[in-house]
Amino acid sequence: MELDSNFKASSEEITMDQKTEPAAAGADRVVDLLVFGAGAGGMTAALVAAQQGLDVLLCEKTAMVGGITSTSGGTIWVPGTEQSRRDGVADSAEDARQFLQAVVGDRGGDRLREAFLSSGAEALAELEATSEVKLAAAKAHPDYVPGPGAAYGGRALAPLEFDGRLLGADFARVRPPRPEFMGLGGMMVTRTELAPLLAPLASAANLRTVLSLLWRYGRDRLRHKRGTRLVMGNALAARLLYSLRKQGVKIAFETGVAELVLEDGNVVGAIVNGSGGRQTIHARRGVVLATGGIAQNAALRERLFPAAARATSLAPETNTGDGVSLAEAIGAAVDDGHDSPALWMPTSRMGRSNGPDALWPHIILDRAKPGLFAVNSAGRRFVNEANSYHDFVMGMLKSHETVPSVPAHLICDASFIRDFGLGLVLPGARGLKAMLRHGYIVEAPTLEALAGKIGVDPTGLADTAADYNRYAASGVDEEFGRGSTVVNRFNGDPECKPNPCLRPVGPGPFYAVAVEPADLACSAGLRGDEDGRVLDAKGNPIRGLYACGNDLTSIFRGTYPGPGTTLGPAIVFGWRVAKGIAAGQALPQI
Repeated sequence: MELDSNFKASSEEITMDQKTEPAAAGADRVVDLLVFGAGAGGMTAALVAAQQGLDVLLCEKTAMVGGITSTSGGTIWVPGTEQSRRDGVADSAEDARQFLQAVVGDRGGDRLREAFLSSGAEALAELEATSEVKLAAAKAHPDYVPGPGAAYGGRALAPLEFDGRLLGADFARVRPPRPEFMGLGGMMVTRTELAPLLAPLASAANLRTVLSLLWRYGRDRLRHKRGTRLVMGNALAARLLYSLRKQGVKIAFETGVAELVLEDGNVVGAIVNGSGGRQTIHARRGVVLATGGIAQNAALRERLFPAAARATSLAPETNTGDGVSLAEAIGAAVDDGHDSPALWMPTSRMGRSNGPDALWPHIILDRAKPGLFAVNSAGRRFVNEANSYHDFVMGMLKSHETVPSVPAHLICDASFIRDFGLGLVLPGARGLKAMLRHGYIVEAPTLEALAGKIGVDPTGLADTAADYNRYAASGVDEEFGRGSTVVNRFNGDPECKPNPCLRPVGPGPFYAVAVEPADLACSAGLRGDEDGRVLDAKGNPIRGLYACGNDLTSIFRGTYPGPGTTLGPAIVFGWRVAKGIAAGQALPQI
């Protein structure tokens, strides 16, 4: 496949020993804007600033773009967009404003949320018009919590599929998804393609889908280490990289920030570690931090995260909180995220002898389905299992304050595994024997025996199963209201009546998998204003210092309103940061 004629090939990649102009006194290099971190927020800020005519240098600590974005579902939550109207699921920013008032309430952050709502649609419309970032509104992707103004579809958007071959050699620069989420060693699939892949002979349509996917993947593997058909977060990261290259934005890979440079209290640049060694870069207009948030920073996790949730992160190991810790060192205020310092995912773990553990995020494929419940060490349920992944873990952590609940266990029977799978075990019980050998799944003929194997109270587990089966018969979960909300029912089984999230458990054998909290993104982070300017402890902007993405504290104050409420603000505030900087005044020269 031929590259676009406007594409800047990776052979023109910037290295830190190159100088494009005489440096200012005390600096090895001068640019208008210096951006750290090539996730969705950082790449958006760099792209938009370059489109506004600024000389931008994007520094990425690793050899690949994407960060957490690349391994995510790629959903972008932005209300009232042109895309939603175009795709026939029109959404309203005013409805979203009402919804967020109900969800977030008086937790603060009103000005930032208003800035997000007032500019989100414009930001996405401009990106579509001026770059390769192309989005489609989901016709059905409900908000995660009920409330006035909640949306069923239109508010969540997804990046269009992207052909990685367009990137040429830079395809290798896109961070792959988690290996557990790729088929056949490197093939990406969407949620709607899972059913045909699991039952290819069920219909002619299923067979066509499977043959098309396998044909493309087979051709790809003749030349590439993985499939080039990119979807979800990988498509978003690739589209942003493609746009940056076409725009001619300079990218310095394997170049991390070591120190922020101050002059008269203003941030005027940074010291970086890269291929040219330790160098000082002067930034006329400022520095943008988008390094992935607290993530793997042990000291910040110890300080801000609950003890029961510090062990596991779904962020890349190289996301070590550089932006947050360096900004705090010069006086920036760190916000604790209010309700929660992180956005959580219940995650199961399978140990490997020849590499890092396999981590499986329990997103939607099993927890909401009928015939499964979760228990703590007392053998009792502690949450509506069909709620969002974040709210599930919030329930786990709340329960853990009084009863050991980390890890918790998901409990089901053989018919559930046959119909829906469980974690790394696919529907049809594919892989069950291997997972039993690994100890990832625990099996027992009775609930009493299962309780003994997983270390929970057998009487509590038996009582819980009896209560759950009674709720399944009536269709009403008297304890937690499972199946009573739109998102519960959406992720359940529509064939199960009267409640798509409830059916009896048993007879045996019974199965369990342990789940623990893992942060998928940060809610705690640097305090900022509506233009992404980083604030000090008194609420004053630190001139020349900006943040977006996970480095900036969540505008939803530790709540998780809907799908894509991390990526949506990351992109919109990356856009706002760039627009504000381009319209502002240059910092003093050094």
